[in-house]
Amino acid sequence: MKSLVPKIVNTQIHLRLHSQSHNSIIDRLLETRKSHAHLLKQGVSATESDLISSYCESRAFSDALQLFDETPDWSLVSATIAIGNFARHDGYKDALGVFTRMLSMDIRPSEYTFGSVIQSCIALRDLNNGKQLHACAIKTGLHSNVFAGSALLDLYAKLSGIEEGRRAFEDTFEPNVVSYTTLICGYLRNERFSDAEQLFSAMPERNVVSWNAMIGGYSQMGETEEAVNLFVKMCREGLRPNQSTFPCVFSAAANITALGMGKAFHGCAVKVLGRHLDVYVGNSLVSFYSKCGSMDDSLLAFTRLSERNVVSWNAMICGYAQNGRGETALEFYAKMRSSDLRPNKVTLLCLLLACNHAGLVDEGLSYFSLLRNENPSMVMPEHYACVVDMLSRSGRFSEAVEFLQELPFNPGIGFWKGLLGGCQRHSNMELAEVAAQHIQTLDPGDVSSYVMLSNASSAAGDWRSVSLIRKEMKEKKMKRIPGCSWIEISGKVHTFVTGDKNHVEIDDIYVVLKHCLEHLKELPSTNFVEEY
Repeated sequence: MKSLVPKIVNTQIHLRLHSQSHNSIIDRLLETRKSHAHLLKQGVSATESDLISSYCESRAFSDALQLFDETPDWSLVSATIAIGNFARHDGYKDALGVFTRMLSMDIRPSEYTFGSVIQSCIALRDLNNGKQLHACAIKTGLHSNVFAGSALLDLYAKLSGIEEGRRAFEDTFEPNVVSYTTLICGYLRNERFSDAEQLFSAMPERNVVSWNAMIGGYSQMGETEEAVNLFVKMCREGLRPNQSTFPCVFSAAANITALGMGKAFHGCAVKVLGRHLDVYVGNSLVSFYSKCGSMDDSLLAFTRLSERNVVSWNAMICGYAQNGRGETALEFYAKMRSSDLRPNKVTLLCLLLACNHAGLVDEGLSYFSLLRNENPSMVMPEHYACVVDMLSRSGRFSEAVEFLQELPFNPGIGFWKGLLGGCQRHSNMELAEVAAQHIQTLDPGDVSSYVMLSNASSAAGDWRSVSLIRKEMKEKKMKRIPGCSWIEISGKVHTFVTGDKNHVEIDDIYVVLKHCLEHLKELPSTNFVEEY
């Protein structure tokens, strides 16, 4: 135990919080070590579980693990508490290590032990160890316990196939609301909506969590109408929405930029939760208004937040970027940095988007370089793809090609599509064909590359190439994915799909469209109109 007397200078602390909380974590660790040392000097018996919890909160996992190893006579309860502490504070590998030590001490795990350690496997995306834990649970007869069974169901639903998750559900004795909700989420992630609805209807009891799972699942999969209908039905059945409900319906309204609908949800949120919304609901509200193009409302929601985190600032920066106000987005980023918040990978994406849309290419390259030097682990492939798109969109093709050649990995389809999009914009047919060839090599069945190349040829007036591309698409039986658009009028959302003639006012719509096309033919360039 003496080996754990404070060694402050050599301490390695695993910090995953923003810079503003670093000092508090360090202070907590120093206080824990000071208290631990004092107890040792005074010969007072300390509660190992409490000390391990304090070390885990400070991200000092090596100290916590050493304390576990040096403590004799561990019981099931204390070992399970230790595993739970590691898992709660992101020490997932150490949680698995404690479980292994626990088995070597012949301590039989409980259902709660399995619950925590399986969640660690999920966080690590470690299906192999998860399956071994499943076998261990079967051996101990705990796989059918509702607590362990729900964890196993979650493991398979997230890391393997939904059918394995369903079997884990069926093996669970008397599944509870958590079990049902976990399987429902798995069905929704796999777009098995009818199975999700059937299971939801069969639930012996439904609470707000299970309703939120259905609403959120439909919203995430773009099934906006179903998400909204479920929210209305939930309210009619007398259930009170909570802080987790409203972000789901705000997201659903944002999917179709239904400003009126979202404002109605906003009013409902204020009525249910009060005027002072928490940061989770507030952030989703800021994002909703931004996606609907109502930046004044977005800014108002942002200023009313009593607490702001990096997600709050990202929502504003990205909102201004998407609505063509790139310079304002950059000004907001400067304000964010002055508030001592550190940017994350989403922030960098928003900055690159802002610079791309505003034509501020040099500024975008500068932000990319600065943040990459500041935190190399922040930069992901999507950031590199944004730079390629930004250079291509501005017509700086030699720089874009050079950037592609210097990538630390092989570029995927998205990179070449970014280059091809720029070529289409600037009628660079030679480079467009090179980009299209790369896309077709990576995915011969990709339709979009043919469409983009055809559009590039059309923009350049090369109708012979357009004809050849369309002929090749026809021979390969390639079909364009139908486009979809929508508009909200008087609180009702009207959806349109390419070639769809099911709208109740379709005849009037085509009369107006024909009138518009006749006027378009009077313009100097009629290439677009001649295709109709």
